[in-house]
Amino acid sequence: MTEHLKGSASAPEEVWDIVIKPSKGNTPDLALVWRYRDLIWMFFKRDFTTFYKQTVLGPAWYIIQPSLTALTYYVVFGKIANLSTDGLPPFLFYMSGTIIWSYFSVCLANNSDVFSKNSNLFGKVYFPRLVVPVSVAMSGLVAFAIQFLLLLTVSIGLKIANPDLVLSYWFLLLTPLVLLYIAVLGIGAGLVVSALTVRFRDLVYAVGFMTQLWMYATPIVYPFSQIPERYHWFYYINPMTTPVQTFRWALFDAPALPLGLCLANLAVTVAITLCGLALFSRAEANAMDTV
Repeated sequence: MTEHLKGSASAPEEVWDIVIKPSKGNTPDLALVWRYRDLIWMFFKRDFTTFYKQTVLGPAWYIIQPSLTALTYYVVFGKIANLSTDGLPPFLFYMSGTIIWSYFSVCLANNSDVFSKNSNLFGKVYFPRLVVPVSVAMSGLVAFAIQFLLLLTVSIGLKIANPDLVLSYWFLLLTPLVLLYIAVLGIGAGLVVSALTVRFRDLVYAVGFMTQLWMYATPIVYPFSQIPERYHWFYYINPMTTPVQTFRWALFDAPALPLGLCLANLAVTVAITLCGLALFSRAEANAMDTV
């Protein structure tokens, strides 16, 4: 009897499919995020269906909102302020800047309160928290795709009416790169804010105001060519200068930016993203205790 008990005590070790361990270093495990790509897709579908579930016009708001915004900019900045548009038709100039900025602001604003917005979910189920910011960036692509098709349709119509209008095919190659750049920047900046809001709750209320100021500090309603040279240094540290101007250059052959400015913007974007990942990784360890 004793021998039997001794023999049964040496049971084989259990093997687990997934072992949850603390992350190494100050950045999230990106390989683990990739393993949860099905969850990213699920969150993407959830965000898209719930956002317009009880609306009357549904996804039509994706067209109405930027169109009215571009029209407002045309009246205020084009007619009243009489700002230059680098020779582009005003609607195309303002619309192109609007849809680029809208995608960035969605990534930034919706990721700025990740912990508080998903506190119930984070407190019950384990998964890489970075999954949620990535799904937010993916959800914003739906709106951008619809708005981009509207911009292309209007551009082709104006090209038929005015053969002198230049339409470049560079956008086929550069638009995905511009979107990737904006998604990385939006996620990185959003992670910085979300990590800080764990301790400073009132910071989330300042995001909308800060985003609005950032927009006017970016060549959205005015071209970069009209900026006095003594202020160019500011646009070297504003990482949204490059995607806006590059998008217009790729579509309408607008004046390109100096290579040095583009590289400076890229360096700032990398710095913001790495800082966001580090702060987010530290904040998620005790976020549920403080949110």
